[in-house]
Amino acid sequence: MDEVIQVTQWLSSITPRKKAKLFFFTTHADAPSPMVGSNDVDTHEETQLPLATTVALHNFKNIDEFLKKKVNTFSCYNVIENEITKTDYEYLRFYSACKYLDVVPPFLDLEKISAIQNKFEMTDEERDYRLLLDSADLVLEKVCDSLKPAGVSQMWTALRKDRNLIRGVKTIDIIGFFVDPSPTGIKECLFFFIVRFLQKADKINRVNTNRLERLIAQCDESSSCEEGKTIDFTIDSLRFYPTELYPFGFCLIMCVIEGRDGAMQEIEKTMEISRHLGMITHTEKNPTKETIELVKKESMKPKYQFYSSFTCWFMSHGDSNSMVLADGETIEREWFLTSFPDISTFQLKPKVFFMVSCRGANKFSLKGDEFEGQSATCDYYDIGSALIRNRMLDITDSVRDISYVQPMMDTLVAYSTILDHLSGRANAHGSIYVDRACVLMSENISRGRSLTEILEHLSQDLHEILQETMDEDRIVYKQACHYDSFFRKTLKLPYTRHPKEDVHSAPQ
Repeated sequence: MDEVIQVTQWLSSITPRKKAKLFFFTTHADAPSPMVGSNDVDTHEETQLPLATTVALHNFKNIDEFLKKKVNTFSCYNVIENEITKTDYEYLRFYSACKYLDVVPPFLDLEKISAIQNKFEMTDEERDYRLLLDSADLVLEKVCDSLKPAGVSQMWTALRKDRNLIRGVKTIDIIGFFVDPSPTGIKECLFFFIVRFLQKADKINRVNTNRLERLIAQCDESSSCEEGKTIDFTIDSLRFYPTELYPFGFCLIMCVIEGRDGAMQEIEKTMEISRHLGMITHTEKNPTKETIELVKKESMKPKYQFYSSFTCWFMSHGDSNSMVLADGETIEREWFLTSFPDISTFQLKPKVFFMVSCRGANKFSLKGDEFEGQSATCDYYDIGSALIRNRMLDITDSVRDISYVQPMMDTLVAYSTILDHLSGRANAHGSIYVDRACVLMSENISRGRSLTEILEHLSQDLHEILQETMDEDRIVYKQACHYDSFFRKTLKLPYTRHPKEDVHSAPQ
């Protein structure tokens, strides 16, 4: 069958709502983002113009033409082995969006997709199409689905009132002031136009969504939300880090085994909870400084731009400032913590570090006969209002900026103990902190809990446990853990993932 006919038949089989979503997901690579290269003005116009004309004319002709052009480009594209191109990104985004929406063209060359994935050096686990979807766009899709056409229309009216923001933008004038987003698919096109416009204007990104939240907050709840949804519910969905589909993120486990009883147990526990959370995991046993540098270099590769989060477990001996590596050399803890967050592939994404090591030799000792022989370090231990706001400072958009970000932002560092104190271990079981952290995360999957809630529970749980030193003094003591957070959103634990299964049901 002629390829033109095949493309025409494929487009005719897609509903207007799915066409709008496919366009939105496919143009992610063209939207302002730290993940992708070229962001010139012409590309922005190409991205927004089809949405604007579709809303204004109530037909999908320009979106159809855009999708046809993409398909033709991919059909003629020759995969170059020695470099990753913008088309490579676009091809993978297009394929993953089609797969997600259940509209994969029967004529799409899957061998080219495999060849592109080879260029990215993707493992079998990383070839799951869900990794290639941008989780921030999936959150925005859910926000759109929770709003009625009237709600998106009200957002548009509020946006049009901001003259400083819209002045001189041709695509804004194409749509006009009053719109009717009730025809099927038009609501989606208008909402996605607003999103891409705010991204182009550098007003929102995957972390900074305040400007979009303020537009939604101006909607009338009685007419703007779908049944069962509220304005608060819709806005709240934007206040979590976007980690929608499998995988939840990339997890790096680094563990010094030499001279640390139970270290293999630590690795097994952290690997198990990471898989349970739906992470793709890499383990480094007995790391050296050279190992760390190699891992840092590896994490700069383009494929890591597709991950939604980064987690690192670092388990070793240590003191107040440093950690002991497998070869006996030490590294400054601060150097380690500041080197990874600055990697571009994980910018604007949550980065969590579990630092499991002593930070000194001090102990919060408990004295008295009632504490003798009681500790968890013995072998028997078992795992088992408007008025107020009006008086506040008025922060205008002119003094806000989301372009420049401190490297440590969106990072959380969890310490197994406080400064200058021991981090306890259980004979044969390894770190008690690691054990309790893995247990609590496992117990709270599917309960909608955030990571910081789990860490607060962990702090309470760990501080209840009596521990005992392993020297001849046998001192009973307690351990206190804590965390430092530079988070700008809430990181929720995911629901149980099944990496080998496609548990997704296609959206409408």
